[in-house]
Formats: sequence, C-alpha cells, structure tokens
Amino acid sequence: MKRIHILLAEDNLGDIILIREAFAERNLIDRISVVKDGKQALDFIYKDGKYANAETPDLIILDINLPKINGLDVLKKIKRTKDIKRIPVIMLTSSSSQKDINESYDHCANCFITKPNDVDDFLKAINGIEDFWINIGSLPAVEY
Repeated sequence: MKRIHILLAEDNLGDIILIREAFAERNLIDRISVVKDGKQALDFIYKDGKYANAETPDLIILDINLPKINGLDVLKKIKRTKDIKRIPVIMLTSSSSQKDINESYDHCANCFITKPNDVDDFLKAINGIEDFWINIGSLPAVEY
C-alpha cells in the first residue's frame, strides 16, 4: 500500500493536534505538512518562497476560514491549475452553511465535511477520510 503525503491547511492548533493524532494512530500517512493560512497553502502548493522544495501532496485537507486567503479562494486557484487540479481537496470546516457547501462543490471540492463538535465524532470523521482516500479510493498521480 502506498503511503501518502497530506497537506493540512488549518489555523486552529487544537484541530491540527487532533488530526495529526488520528492519522498517527493508524500509521498509514507518510507525511502531514501543515500550513496555517491560505497564502501559505498556495505557496506550498505552487512551491513558492520557503516552500520551493515542498513535496507535492497527494491529498489536501482545507479549512474554509483561513487567515489571509480563505479556503474557498485557495480551492478555486488549485482547481484552475492544470498540473495540480487532480489533487483531491477535502473541505474540513466548522461551517455547515449550504452556501459554503454548494460553493465548495461548484469549485470542484472532492468532499465537504463539517467538523463535529464532539472529539470522538471528530476522530471518526478523520478516520473516515483515511479509510476512503487510502483504503478504498485511488489517488491520482500528480507531477508538479
């Protein structure tokens, strides 16, 4: 089984810790890179500035409510770029707004998950991401 690299764009330290712990328990994720705002996410994905040598992620987990550039704008740019638009993007956010859900899918998000408030449910959601994207689904090859 191929181990994968995830880019997590999240500004909430508590959520970052929970997500890292959930993925670490199963030991299927090779690497999780964390950025804390939308500008850093785009710099990482496009290998700009301090991220010039960043490894292209296999999967992106993206919060909508990011500082500097919001997650929806990050998603739009990713999905308009030929070489990286195949990277699956999971919107993982506190929003349950139908507007945010629709806009995410309008701009080709691969999944939209509202962060559960309960820690156990949050961990189940992360395990569900891992189960589907690693054990069931097939990730595209992305060369960038």
